[in-house]
Amino acid sequence: MQPEISVIVPMRNESPNVRQLYGELIAALEGYGRSFEIVIVDDGSTDDTFALLSAIQKMDPRVRVIRFRRNFGQTAAFAAGFKHARGAFIVTSDGDGQNDPRDIPAMIDKARTGPDIVAGWRKDRKDPFINRRLPSMIANAIISFATGVKLHDYGCSLKVFRAEVVKSLRLYGEMHR
Repeated sequence: MQPEISVIVPMRNESPNVRQLYGELIAALEGYGRSFEIVIVDDGSTDDTFALLSAIQKMDPRVRVIRFRRNFGQTAAFAAGFKHARGAFIVTSDGDGQNDPRDIPAMIDKARTGPDIVAGWRKDRKDPFINRRLPSMIANAIISFATGVKLHDYGCSLKVFRAEVVKSLRLYGEMHR
């Protein structure tokens, strides 16, 4: 059976977050009551991330793991996830706990009303201000001005796409943003 929702999560050296993220995703998605799959792309981890993901995949057939032999970056990981995703709605999320899986159902509900893409917003970021949040704020302002598209947070990985929109994208560099 084709899942309705595919959640794509790139991970690299995220072993401390694997079990918690899996639990949070399962709770949010099972509570939503729609069929789903979780596609996790191990982006060349050198810790035990892949071993933990493999164990989860063995016990839960809704989880699919793609392993890169080395680090190719988040854009390549999302591109691989898009290629393998089978859902009508494709959700992208970080593997480091910055995105709350409980937001996914409301974002999918919003996408059902017409938009092709629904973007998240890291409203209460835990990153340091000077070297992470301030550059992000400046980049968001420049991108909004240059494109005429007003988003709070271009860098937030939590997004929902209609599959027909994202499947044709050719990603490279840092184009996942």
